[in-house]
Amino acid sequence: MSKSNQQKERASAKPGLSGVKTTNFFRVFNFELFVKPNKVVMAFGLTAITGCVCYIAYMNAMSENKQDKLYEQYNPDGTTRMRRSTSKWD
Repeated sequence: MSKSNQQKERASAKPGLSGVKTTNFFRVFNFELFVKPNKVVMAFGLTAITGCVCYIAYMNAMSENKQDKLYEQYNPDGTTRMRRSTSKWD
């Protein structure tokens, strides 16, 4: 086998982009493509993202509960008063 064929076989034996010639700039900004997966870091990231989403959902639910949904009710005699809105389901 020639030397160029051996280099091609070695490069194709590496999975992913690790066998492809790239610039250092590309490797710095896309390091996830060249690093082996780490289950501990992945579990931490998944837990952090899940916690953030749950916290945002909690804050949204609390702000909806605190809002006084008021509207202005017009009476037949021309007066108005603020009234809390109710649901048809209540």
